[in-house]
Amino acid sequence: MSSQVIFQIQSTLILILIYIGLYYRQFPSRHVKIMASAITWDILLVLQIELTRGAIGKASKAMTNPMLLNFHVTIAVTTILLYFALIYTGRKMLAKNYEVQKLHKFLGMTAVILRTATYITSYLVVSH
Repeated sequence: MSSQVIFQIQSTLILILIYIGLYYRQFPSRHVKIMASAITWDILLVLQIELTRGAIGKASKAMTNPMLLNFHVTIAVTTILLYFALIYTGRKMLAKNYEVQKLHKFLGMTAVILRTATYITSYLVVSH
């Protein structure tokens, strides 16, 4: 089994976890555990891809890369950055500071949309 297939399987499972976590957003203890697992796994997946493929080196050649690859890398990196903002706002909410709830929801929905787009474009980049 190629590393690409292993990465795609992991990516599929991560996205499923994210959607399950989204489903359980009204149950904070479940939501936090599921989303923390998905986020951690997703960051580890990015590290795996970097270690096996040198993804940063390839991405740094943005001027010569296909536009689809640049788009994929941009939304993938943005998603990871959003994860850190979500962790920050989520921890505030766990500490009973609900002033950030609307921001957390907006960031969360944005991250889910971008992670889904990352998933779709990952298949397009590989087939391109």
